[in-house]
Formats: sequence, structure tokens, C-alpha cells
Amino acid sequence: MKELHPGASPKDWFGNELRELRVAEGLSAAALGRLVQVSDDMILAIEKGKYPSCRRDVAQRLDAVFQTGGLFDRAWPMVFGNRDAEKKRADADKRSGGMAEGPVQVRTGRILGRDDTSPRPGSYEPVDRRAFLQDVGGLAALASTDLTQVFAPSGLSLPENVRPSDIDQVSAAATAISGLDNTLGGGGMVRNVASRAMQWSAGLLQVDCAEHLRADLFASVSRLGIVVGASAFDSYHHDEATKTFKFAADCAEEAGDWHLRAKTYSFLARQAVWIGAPDDGLTYAEKGLVRSDRLTATEQAMLHTARARAFGKMGNVRDTMAAVGAADEAFTRARPSEDPPWMAYYDAAQHNGDTAHALFDLALLSGQDPGRAARRFGTAVHGHGDGFKRSRAISRTKLASLIMAKGDPRQAVAIGHDALNEVGRLTSRRAADDLRQLGRFAANHQTVQEVSVLRERIAATVSA
Repeated sequence: MKELHPGASPKDWFGNELRELRVAEGLSAAALGRLVQVSDDMILAIEKGKYPSCRRDVAQRLDAVFQTGGLFDRAWPMVFGNRDAEKKRADADKRSGGMAEGPVQVRTGRILGRDDTSPRPGSYEPVDRRAFLQDVGGLAALASTDLTQVFAPSGLSLPENVRPSDIDQVSAAATAISGLDNTLGGGGMVRNVASRAMQWSAGLLQVDCAEHLRADLFASVSRLGIVVGASAFDSYHHDEATKTFKFAADCAEEAGDWHLRAKTYSFLARQAVWIGAPDDGLTYAEKGLVRSDRLTATEQAMLHTARARAFGKMGNVRDTMAAVGAADEAFTRARPSEDPPWMAYYDAAQHNGDTAHALFDLALLSGQDPGRAARRFGTAVHGHGDGFKRSRAISRTKLASLIMAKGDPRQAVAIGHDALNEVGRLTSRRAADDLRQLGRFAANHQTVQEVSVLRERIAATVSA
């Protein structure tokens, strides 16, 4: 291990104390990370004094694990507090401009035993839904379509009391939007429908609700938030996607639903990896795996796959392969009858496609065998039905890119044309970006006529 210098700075002292306690307990960085819900990379960075701003709740969880009597929590203001206070002041300054309403008290959920204060009957402020509604309130109005009656009653009028039929509407909206998103992509009409549905459903959380309906209401809104966040992610509205996923996670906490909580962290992990923040992605995935004994084997596989994708993006061969192995092992134990209905998408095709993405990065970044990823992409392509056209198109494109980079360019051309046939009908910016990547790999084979034709077709498709 790298020698530490505790006298160099407060951060170095903090890191040295952490390492001494971790080593004394015989814990690896990964094992400690799982206990405090962060990645092993973050633990190691804190120990080396290199992590810019450790959150205070992490310091408190470290105290709980090592039973320090509050050592890290007391040290936190000196070590990290100044930067955090500055950020809070800046955020407060931004919020102070023009908000007429008073602050909304935000509770942080029930699942992990945080604030469990019972709300007054008919008054629910457990998540910052007012701020969420302000964030999405300026989105484009819903286009004229029959779906408006299902997803967004005229004028976003809300009932006086939440009824079971209102909860059913939210659940039906989530199912329908998910289907549209998977077949058409997250842009265009799908984005508008999803955004308006989210506004109406979040608004229900401000309406009087009988206690016996409360958990179902929050669960249905969480499920819709996951779907709407996925649509925003696919259309590259990343800030909106992140806010919506976190809103969905808070709703899942309030509902006491571990399955929805796991799904939100899976999506947060995938999005973080996609936008170039794999360490954050790893942290989200490992937070999702907290109390994995309460998750189904399919959900465990989904989250281990997210870990694999994060490690793959980092070029970490050993941990990627270990995470793929853990995902495969969990998937062998999967029993669809045990899964929530909305997890039905995670079948063999989805599992192979997701793990192939992690192996794809290894093949490109670390010179590993491309055959492993290629075989899994092939299984995904043949397994995805028409209900998952986007996933099938993305797997086809990635397979073509892998073969274009590491194998026979003419074989890649044939697969690439098949991918283009589907991507051209989608409003998915992720799928379009994958095509651009295929075009960049194809540029290395400019003397092959078939490749030139493919590049021209890619250029025409992504610019349309």
C-alpha cells in the first residue's frame, strides 16, 4: 500500500485514520465500500487524501462501522466542511431568486431507517415534489393525441382525494410509456407524453390520500419516475433524467419498496457510466445492492451488470470479469415468477446485451478477447423481440462496431446495415451515438468499398 503522510493536511490525516481502522479490522476497500454504500475507489481516494469532498453521511457511516464514537463526524467540518458549506450557500443563493413559496421540508425515506416521522393525515411532504414540479413545469405541452386522456387530464387538474383509480392510471401510464420508449426511443412524442404524465402523477403527492393507499401511491409514482427518467436519458436530457431517477428513488423509499429502489439505482448507474462518470456509476450500483437479500436474483444480476459496465469503462479487467461472473451467477438463479412484473424485460437477451457492453469496453480499452462480447451481443440480437427494437438495434450496432474494430470489416458492414434499418425509425440519441461510433471505426477501412457505402448511410441517418 502507498505510504500515507497524516501530517500533510487534514485530508491526509482523515485518510490515514480510515486506513488504520480498515486494516485493523481486516477489511478490503471493496468490503468497506459495501458497508458504507460507496465504491472501493472512493474509499482508497479518501485514504490517500485525494477525494475532493466526502459527504458527511459517509463519515457518519464510517463511524457506525468502526464504532469510533463519532471521530469521523467530528473531524468532517475541519476536513471537508468548508467546501460543502460554500456549495450550500451558493445553492441557497440560486434558490432565493423569486421563489414565493416557503421551503418544503424533505424527509429522506424509510427503507434504511432514516427519518420515519409519521405525517399528519392528509398532508404528505416526504419528497421534494414541489421543486420537482418546478423543474419539469416548463416542458413542452403535450401534443394533441388520444393518449392525453390516459396520461394527462386537461389542464393537469387533480382530484381532491387520491382514489385507487388514480393510482391505477399512474401504473397504466408507466406500462404504456415504457412500451413506447422501448419501441420508438425516448424522444419526440414519447418525451412529451412522459413529461406531462410525470407532472400529473407528482401532483398527486400533494393531494389528500388515505393511509392505506399511501404506499401504493408512492410505488406507482416511483415506477413512473423510472420510466420517465429512462425516456429523458435516452433523449439526452441528462439533468432531468437524474432528477427524475432520484425523485423515483425517494418515492420508492417512502413506499418501502426495495425492488423499485434497486431499479432506480440501476438506472442512475447506467446513466452515470454513459456520461463518463463510471465511479459514480459504481457507487450507485453498490447502493442498489444494499440488502441484496431482499432483492430477487434477477435484480441482483441487473445491478452486478451495472457494476461490470462501470468497471469496464474504467478499463479494470479483473473487477469487470468478476462483476460479469457475479451477474451470470445471479442470473442462473433467476425465477421470473419471483420478479415484479416490470422486471420481465430483464431476460436472457437483456442480460447478454448488458454484460456484452462491459466486455466491449474491455476489448477496446484493454485489448481483451473480442469474442466474448461478440457472442453475447449475438445472443441479445437474436433474443430481443419487436417490443425491444431499441435494445436490438443498439446490440446490433455494438456488434458491428466490435467486428469493424477487431475483425472482418465486410462482416461488420452486413450487421451495420441491419442496425441502420432499425435505428432510422427510432428517436433514440443513444442509438444514434452508437452509429457514430461505428462510423469512426469504419473510417479505418476507407479502401473497402462496402465500408464507404455504410459510412455514407450512417452519416445520412444520424443527420436526418
